[in-house]
Amino acid sequence: MTASAEKFTRQTLLDVQPLTPSLFSLRTSRDSGFRFRSGQFARLGVTKADGSVVWRAYSMVSAPHDEHLDFFSIVVPGGEFTSELSRLREGDSLLIDRQAFGFLTLDRFVDGRDLWLLATGTGIAPFMSILQDFEAWERFESIKLVYSVREANELAYLDLIAGLEQRDYLAEYAGKLQFIPVVTREQHPGALNERITTLIENGELERAAGLELTPEHSRVMLCGNPQMIDDTRQALKQRGLNLSLSRRPGQVAVENYW
Repeated sequence: MTASAEKFTRQTLLDVQPLTPSLFSLRTSRDSGFRFRSGQFARLGVTKADGSVVWRAYSMVSAPHDEHLDFFSIVVPGGEFTSELSRLREGDSLLIDRQAFGFLTLDRFVDGRDLWLLATGTGIAPFMSILQDFEAWERFESIKLVYSVREANELAYLDLIAGLEQRDYLAEYAGKLQFIPVVTREQHPGALNERITTLIENGELERAAGLELTPEHSRVMLCGNPQMIDDTRQALKQRGLNLSLSRRPGQVAVENYW
């Protein structure tokens, strides 16, 4: 099979940045033909010592217009894929599918005024891509980025988040984005301290945002561990916010590749 006929390309690892002993970001080269929408994911493949390839799905952190691809990963102890991935160094190669996947994209919503991005852990990745693109800023009057981690040192991309509205192409939208960090296992200045579902149920999230969650105005994206997604969907359903489907537009979009 020729390289052009294969379903993947071989890309070069350009940079690896550890955040904590179990979290790291990586940057790779990008095939000129690779296209994606903000919020989508790609399948990455690493070659093991025996020559076999292990594949896992990772959301792009980078914007569709970037020349490189950024990803965010957690090391799963004993995990077949992340154990191999975490050993890679600059200059090493990994495989990336030619096609992007996923439906955590803004075209899931037909309308809406306020965009809520609710993430736990590495689920922040697709929202970083969405926030580095134009569409969310153009379409919505306000954007609430809610990022929950267990310990404060796990909060990633803080400099990127803080600098978004200083970028030339986003400067005209300054004031639209509010970042709401959540740290659940320790007290941290400026951060809320309970699970996202609890914060929705007791109203604390809306108080922090200065905005109500309503079916009329709110459009909510969820990415993170499956339990968070299930629990948060139920909490939102109690407010009348339902999953957006192709046959029935709604107010909630989720990613299910975990």
